[in-house]
Amino acid sequence: MEQIFSLDQLNETVRVFWNHYGHRRIFAFYGAMGAGKTTFIHALAQYLGVKDAVSSPTFSIINEYLTDSDNCMYHADLYRIKGCQEAEDIGLDELLHSGAICLIEWPERIDSILPTKTVRIDISTLSSELRMIKVSEAG
Repeated sequence: MEQIFSLDQLNETVRVFWNHYGHRRIFAFYGAMGAGKTTFIHALAQYLGVKDAVSSPTFSIINEYLTDSDNCMYHADLYRIKGCQEAEDIGLDELLHSGAICLIEWPERIDSILPTKTVRIDISTLSSELRMIKVSEAG
């Protein structure tokens, strides 16, 4: 999947994304600071009916939410993680194999421990108004 979208088209982009990839559980979001990773994840959480207020886990590293169908969803921001060992120390490996939805920002810090069926989402900035999303799935 490759798509260019504006903020006005974000909800539709999220809907199309989830309809195509929602059978997967691990999603790795790649992109520069400010590309829109967190914005996309917030829109996805809203689409999935997350009941709680969604906030960036920059300092908590991992936030846990419940969707309106009572599925567990984890949102991890690994910007401050220094590598795989630190990620394993905080229990990220267990979350990746829990069967829950896991949305990971800055996954390049732990590429070697990501499951083979991880969906890769690359978000890039084309202009102040436009983003490009490229999605690929392995396995």
